[in-house]
Amino acid sequence: MSTQHNDTKAILEQLSRIAQALEQGVMKAPNNWNASTAFRLHHRAGQLRLEPVKTVESLDAAVLKNIGPQLEKVDQNTHQFVKGLPANNVLLTGARGTGKSSLVRAMLSRYAPQGLRLIEVDKTDLLFLQDVVDLVNGRPERFIVFCDDLSFEEGEAGYKALKSVLDGSIAGTSDNVLIYATSNRRHLLPQMMKDNLQTQHMDNGEIRPAEGIEEKVSLSDRFGVWVSFHAFNQDEYLAAVQVWLEHFNMPYTDEARHIALRWTIERGSRSGRLAYQFAKHWAGSKGL
Repeated sequence: MSTQHNDTKAILEQLSRIAQALEQGVMKAPNNWNASTAFRLHHRAGQLRLEPVKTVESLDAAVLKNIGPQLEKVDQNTHQFVKGLPANNVLLTGARGTGKSSLVRAMLSRYAPQGLRLIEVDKTDLLFLQDVVDLVNGRPERFIVFCDDLSFEEGEAGYKALKSVLDGSIAGTSDNVLIYATSNRRHLLPQMMKDNLQTQHMDNGEIRPAEGIEEKVSLSDRFGVWVSFHAFNQDEYLAAVQVWLEHFNMPYTDEARHIALRWTIERGSRSGRLAYQFAKHWAGSKGL
């Protein structure tokens, strides 16, 4: 009974989103494509439009520590894309705060002078993803559609829209658009115990996953490049602290090191994000 209720609720939510899309009509382009290197999909005054991000913070990839292999992989793919060569959609997964979103921002900073642009789309607006693709089709710029912190629950409408744009839709996608997404999940849909009940164990030892599992894995498979990020160890965390302190023109002293380690105990984790937050705190407190 609970499963049927959830399915009905998901269908009603999807129908609501479709009705919303029909009411809002045609997506509006920015008044000036040169106003920014980054755009966000916004609902405003009953319309969908791409709005320029007023201040785009530049980020040098050199400050991102302990992600050398990940940086190399994403940079090569982005370089191919900007040059008009074949390139893949990218899924960046792993521990929180390890540089997934920052790496995408760094690619924008590096390649914006060569025509790269970024369009940020929230998960709740993925239903309009094909409209975004159609809007930029034929433009001279190269667009990364960026979906941050992406994951889905059962029956969410955006899942199907993303899947169709990534691969298999009749409308397809433009050759000047790629999708880069970050997630804490390797597979973007939750895998439930009930999904395993249909798994078949053959007499020859072969295991055939249930259709439910295959469906949930298939979305991740549509990203041609997978990049995994891992939690920092202590040395990696301290190396990131040192880089960010230098960014704020602060020396890396024994006192700073001691307090930085105390931060990891208080927060129960180590990451590049935590190193950045500590460096801001330390630089600010010393400025006082």
